[in-house]
Amino acid sequence: MKTFSLSLPLANRTQSPANTFGPSTLLRLTRRAIIRLGGLGLQLDALFPGSLVAWRLARRTATLGGSGPKARLLQGAIGRARPGPQSMGAVALVGAGPGAKDLITLRGARRLQEADVVFYDRLVDPEILDLAPKDAKRIYVGKAPGCHHWPQEKISQALVAVAGQGQRVVRLKCGDPGVFARGAEELDALKEAQIPCEIIPGVTAASAASASLGGFLTERGICDTLVLATGQTERDAGNARWITQLQPGTRMAIYMGVGAATNTARALIEAGLGKEVSIDIVSRAQQRDEVIARCCASSLVDTIASAKISNPAIMFLTRSHEDLPASQG
Repeated sequence: MKTFSLSLPLANRTQSPANTFGPSTLLRLTRRAIIRLGGLGLQLDALFPGSLVAWRLARRTATLGGSGPKARLLQGAIGRARPGPQSMGAVALVGAGPGAKDLITLRGARRLQEADVVFYDRLVDPEILDLAPKDAKRIYVGKAPGCHHWPQEKISQALVAVAGQGQRVVRLKCGDPGVFARGAEELDALKEAQIPCEIIPGVTAASAASASLGGFLTERGICDTLVLATGQTERDAGNARWITQLQPGTRMAIYMGVGAATNTARALIEAGLGKEVSIDIVSRAQQRDEVIARCCASSLVDTIASAKISNPAIMFLTRSHEDLPASQG
């Protein structure tokens, strides 16, 4: 392990005492944070245990320090300590939350600040990408219905290839990476390639939509069972599979369920649940253009049309306990 320590002026040196940053702090600094220190002396203690991330961040600091003899000394030390091509990168599967940029977790934000490359989805708030360093590569891998320029296998291969080059990669997914986000397929590919991978959970859309409704996913005495389903599964697997799960005291959250609304309404009515099950729909939860609607099975399709609701949306089907009216669900 190579270690060096020296004092480096970032701009016009002042009489202020130098600020000391250890290696762990250095990893959290971004270019903007270093610029804001202008005028102060920076005491830089950088360790290079084969980490390209540490090396790159120290290199940025040296570049911002100017062209004086101390800056050249630092740059030379960094050059000698640069990790070889055999160094392995890592991938963080980060949940960006369902919409508003401030719903991302602190840990997710930190990983973005450390990223060399960010692969992001269609539904991720563009403002969240501002958390990444300005020189980090941003690669759009979003999918839209009927438009898959980046099939899942290609995304997984790209993650493996870029991390294999020693890059610090963030795979940014809307909501939670483990809830209907195909994160397991990417994780399997990374494990097979023996690339370190961290899973950082995010606020899933059902939680955000429930908050938008002014309530909670579960409510004592009304709803004590929660079922998460996808509209695609609900549509393709047939009605019998999910309709039997709507027992009294159950709330089902259907992700991307707008396209299957006709089948959903028909299944509820045919099962005799048309009046027992209340339906709440939240489109683009926690965003400025959020849409909320409430209806029953018989008016579901018309409600979606009149409110101009489209995916991404969460459809809640709530069947309260038999001794309570469904209107409380």
